Formats: sequence, structure tokens, C-alpha cells
Amino acid sequence: MADCLFCRIVAGEIPAKIVKRSEDAVAFRDLDPRAPTHVLVIPTRHIAAVRDAGGEEGERAVGRVLGFAAEVATELGLDAGGYRLVTNTGKDAGQSVDHLHFHLLGGRKLSWPPG
Repeated sequence: MADCLFCRIVAGEIPAKIVKRSEDAVAFRDLDPRAPTHVLVIPTRHIAAVRDAGGEEGERAVGRVLGFAAEVATELGLDAGGYRLVTNTGKDAGQSVDHLHFHLLGGRKLSWPPG
């Protein structure tokens, strides 16, 4: 999608601090980190939000992104202490970019509920 910020990051049109890339997903540092480790993990294919990931193809895409996020967490050394993986759907939940993305947060004790 030409006007999507995250699609433009996937395409290399907008710079980002890439942590890891695969055919299906990209992980990059959040510009406004909320934890010592704060990485965004996105599918390379445009999916607006979780609610738009229905059907077999969407479910496979989300599964691959989640597996990729777990790999990134391991590579960043987050397994021992733990980490949080969260997505927001819709404006009231705080979704600011209409491209499915997961926040991978770790490196400190995280409180609950988050907000």
C-alpha cells in the first residue's frame, strides 16, 4: 500500500533500525521506546489489523509473524527475563499505524494492566 508508513519501511523507502528481516516479516526499533528493548514486528504483506487477518492466508501470515517475533526475542536475549508481545487494533486501543504490528517489549519488569 503506497501511503502506508510500514509498507514504505518494508520497501526500504523510509529508513528504520532493522533488527531482523525475513520474507514474511520485519523487526525494527521503535522510535519512541517504552522499555529498554522495544521492537516493532510487522508482516511484509499489508494487513491493516488483527481483525483483517482472517482466512487461511491471513492466519498463516500472523502465525509466521508471531514465530518470527519469538526468534527476535531470543536473539535479543529476552527469554530469561521474559517479554511482552502486544498489538493494538483501532484508535481507542492506540493503533496509530494501520498496518498490523506487534510491540516486542522487554529488558525490565513490565506492570499489568498496561494502561
